[in-house]
Amino acid sequence: MIEPGKTTLDVGELMQLLPHRYPMLMIDRLTEIDAKEGAVAIKNVTINESFFQGHFPQKPVMPGVLIIEAMAQAAAAFAAYTEEIDVENKIVLFMGVDKARFRKPVVPGDQLRIHVRTAQRRPPVWRFEGVAMVDGSRVADASFAAMLSQVAG
Repeated sequence: MIEPGKTTLDVGELMQLLPHRYPMLMIDRLTEIDAKEGAVAIKNVTINESFFQGHFPQKPVMPGVLIIEAMAQAAAAFAAYTEEIDVENKIVLFMGVDKARFRKPVVPGDQLRIHVRTAQRRPPVWRFEGVAMVDGSRVADASFAAMLSQVAG
């Protein structure tokens, strides 16, 4: 159990909230957690990422869909933590992505700062807004919906 009221969660704590593991865990830390305002996730982008082997070998660029996945993971961890959701035997599933925009490429050596906030909450469905930044510049943004679902057992 993660102690309530923290403003930063490390990768070990994130793995208590999310089912994702390498190579699909797309965030390294959750910071600036404020239940009313949102949170910021950190993703350190390194050349060791498996997707760079094929996207693209001569000019590595992080796939936009993985930036959106990082936003979704940040939002799921934020909601699970701030709303104290029992995540055992549950999974957060994407329902839709709207207004996704990619403005600049994300490359090895970049640090993504992913700002997420809850736009609407009607459990089991949430709508979120996410903005990904590198060095203070917006590289991507999207609105997306997700739902909490029971894992079939």
